[in-house]
Amino acid sequence: MPTELALAIQQICDEKGLSREAVKETIESALASAYRKDFGTKTQNLQVNFDLETGGFEVFDIKEVVKNELQEKYEEIKAQIEMLKAEGKEIPEELRPQQSGAEEGGEEEKRFNPKTMISLKDAKEQNKKIKLGEQLIIKLEVPSEFGRMAAQTAKQVIIQKIRESERETVFNEYKDKQSDLINGTIQRREGSVILVDIGTTTAVIPSQDQIHSENYKPGARMKFYIKTVEQTPKGPEVVVSRTHPEMVRKLFKLEVPEIGTGAVQIKAIAREAGSRSKVAVWAKEDSIDPIGSCVGQRGTRVQTIINELGGEKIDIIEWTENTESFIVKSLAPAKVDRVELNEDERIAKAYVKEDQYSLAIGKAGQNVRLAAKLTGWKIDIVQIGGIKEQEKKEENKVEDQEK
Repeated sequence: MPTELALAIQQICDEKGLSREAVKETIESALASAYRKDFGTKTQNLQVNFDLETGGFEVFDIKEVVKNELQEKYEEIKAQIEMLKAEGKEIPEELRPQQSGAEEGGEEEKRFNPKTMISLKDAKEQNKKIKLGEQLIIKLEVPSEFGRMAAQTAKQVIIQKIRESERETVFNEYKDKQSDLINGTIQRREGSVILVDIGTTTAVIPSQDQIHSENYKPGARMKFYIKTVEQTPKGPEVVVSRTHPEMVRKLFKLEVPEIGTGAVQIKAIAREAGSRSKVAVWAKEDSIDPIGSCVGQRGTRVQTIINELGGEKIDIIEWTENTESFIVKSLAPAKVDRVELNEDERIAKAYVKEDQYSLAIGKAGQNVRLAAKLTGWKIDIVQIGGIKEQEKKEENKVEDQEK
């Protein structure tokens, strides 16, 4: 039957999303620090084995058995350093402990470490059968009670380690979800930043990732695009966005099964968040209508996406390899008579009739601007009526000169 300690540890694991093994390692590290503080020495390589069920533990000093010569050389160097220090002389680089001692072009020379190593001669005093390369494991006496300071040390280490493990768990969870959509609840605004509860952590929406026409009231539930996940000194920072063009792609993938299966592909997206987006779609098979698939019966699919984006208008355009045809379609709902391409400068002239001119440009130039982003071409809108009028004026001018 589980003990009170085991139940408490299981509760910590459930609340913090940690594994029992991670908590066990945390407690063992804390107990080793506490033991070293009150009862250990600097030359002990402590390892604690903690029993999660009973709360009992054992402490061991573990050392690798090495050649006697390594320890002898270490003692010689140590004596030289102490003598030089006593004489006030500078210690040569070759005697400094941090130096590897490797010869040029050779392997790194192994140096004796009194914390993790023991000479074969000293090891045999503890265990006559031990051999080079084996580990000498010495069980240490555990006092009946740890001192107050030791207990405090253990508590602090446990709290810190659990916090670190929790942060690592959260970071790994959301790092795997980067570039995905996630549901969240608006918490509050701090300056220009909005905080969002996304489950096990709080995400932030910077000003540039907010749709300024939206009202981010506390308690409002929305979908967000996970833009970046970074590890910071204060823990993992998850940055989410409502303006990223990929959010439109993810929403279409959720609402349109044909996009989810790959039968219909989104080739390009141009977005001015909160106002309007243009989406170019293409079907792998001729039997599939890519625009109809995205719009849905009576517009239900696209309307769901529009509602999620706060009423943002969405133009769905069929993508084609023919550049002229693609540019014509991208300027919808305006009707374009013809397109002339300048391949070298990647400039397209779209000729429209007088009644289509303002529609092609759009409010504040939005329609042609989005079409240019979607196609990757600079688009100039030319009014056909204006050209004819200019040609007529030139003809009248020539006739007057002839008279």
